[in-house]
Amino acid sequence: MVDVTKWPIFSLMAPEELPSIRKACVFGSSANEAIYITNDDEIFVFGLNCSNCLGTGDSQSTIVPKKLDFLSGRKVVSLSYGSGPHVLLATDDGELFAWGHNGYSQLGNGTTNQGVAPVVVAANLINKKITEVACGSHHSMALTDSGEVYAWGYNNCGQVGSGSTANQPTPRRVSSCLQNKLAISIVCGQTSSLALVDNGEVYGWGYNGNGQLGLGNNGNQLSPCRLVGLQGVCVQQIVSGYAHSLALTDEGLLYAWGANTYGQLGTGNKSNQLSPLQILTEKERVVEVAACHSTHTSAAKTQSGHVYMWGQCRGQSIVLPHLTHFSCTDDVFACFATPSVMWRPLSMEHDDFLTVAQALKKEFDNPETADLKFCVDGKYIYVHKAVLKIRCEHFRSMFQSHWNEDMKEVIEIDQFSHAVYRAFLQFLYTDNVELSPEDAIGLLDLATSYCENRLKRLCQHIIKRGITVENAFSLLSAAVRYDAEDLEEFCFKFCVNHLTEVTQTTAFWQIDGNLLKDFICRASRCGAFKN
Repeated sequence: MVDVTKWPIFSLMAPEELPSIRKACVFGSSANEAIYITNDDEIFVFGLNCSNCLGTGDSQSTIVPKKLDFLSGRKVVSLSYGSGPHVLLATDDGELFAWGHNGYSQLGNGTTNQGVAPVVVAANLINKKITEVACGSHHSMALTDSGEVYAWGYNNCGQVGSGSTANQPTPRRVSSCLQNKLAISIVCGQTSSLALVDNGEVYGWGYNGNGQLGLGNNGNQLSPCRLVGLQGVCVQQIVSGYAHSLALTDEGLLYAWGANTYGQLGTGNKSNQLSPLQILTEKERVVEVAACHSTHTSAAKTQSGHVYMWGQCRGQSIVLPHLTHFSCTDDVFACFATPSVMWRPLSMEHDDFLTVAQALKKEFDNPETADLKFCVDGKYIYVHKAVLKIRCEHFRSMFQSHWNEDMKEVIEIDQFSHAVYRAFLQFLYTDNVELSPEDAIGLLDLATSYCENRLKRLCQHIIKRGITVENAFSLLSAAVRYDAEDLEEFCFKFCVNHLTEVTQTTAFWQIDGNLLKDFICRASRCGAFKN
């Protein structure tokens, strides 16, 4: 499952908020804006808000997600973003909304005024149901349920497909050789456009200076042209990077063409390719390809789940597909693309599946599945022998070396408090400890007795975070008693730094005389009593 917090901006959200996300998209020139849709079809945005791209009605940035009330309850079927950035969003009832940068009329509302909030794009789209949207740098495209392609916005290179280079202020149908074709997918490079039709043909138009249209030349095209280099194959997926393109056929073959400055074509060199060239020829069948107009990065996933990446990856130029440890192409863009935007809106899988770690955590102290219980202070703690044997050497010896406890269904514990022993057992299931600094002293004692060194370090960390003038000397005493040298040094320095206050606490005068003498001698050597 994809972890949305791999995109740094989502680390701003609390873990308990993440399960409410159904779909998310990170965008912007620095990946500093995000939009997400909840399970209740509420739409939230947060981030830098360049060019009003959050659609909140103002130009203010926000690290706290804000709800777009105007879109409340609408089911989103397609979402895309430009470089301004501007945002396009299509709903399941076929409506199209736009907001953000509008310097070239890429919002399709007939003006060049910034779109501070979502507006319906309706010009020339009356009775048209939009099923997919795509954004280039400053131009936009929409696909209808009847296979028609509409485009508008910046058109300096013909990327709107109107036959001219005049900017297009409102949606206009892209016709020419697409007139009688049924388009099933659309994508944009920065200043180029591609459409895939139902018979597997690909058409391109717009800027072609790097060969990103795959036509065998580098001349711009003001109207759609078929990629004859893909004749004889049936394409099922197309994607575009900043100035390169990828196509995947129904046989799992992968073709690449266009700019190759960063090795984004995966050909083993950095030479531009004017016509489609098959790559990954020695690998297994490819089932998914990935690229987006904001980056020079490419990725692909094979039938067995292997994920490859190439192109610009964290500043390096990877000229051949590199096998990663990722399980999905989305992770490539989260970890290696510049900027680390999403190449597509990310659908979250919130189902009942639990990882091994999650399942173990859930079963701690569960009487229905436990085969052993501890009794501490008259209270039961339910556990599983197998888990204890796997996780702790003390219990492994107990249950495999014929100790008396191995035959018991209930084990009595009287050396430690219920809170301490429960925290210890819970640690074996979760790797986490939640205790007050005072109780952590008891757990430190247990960790020392059971030779649990990692737990011992965690206890020391908790104690350090919770040290106060009132408990400092008690914690120092505990550190000495349990031979925790690092903690002892930390507590000693704290006591010296707050010597006047510490020496006035009850804990200071109730400490063992030998420890008190030792503290005074050490403090004296540190110069604590100098005038």
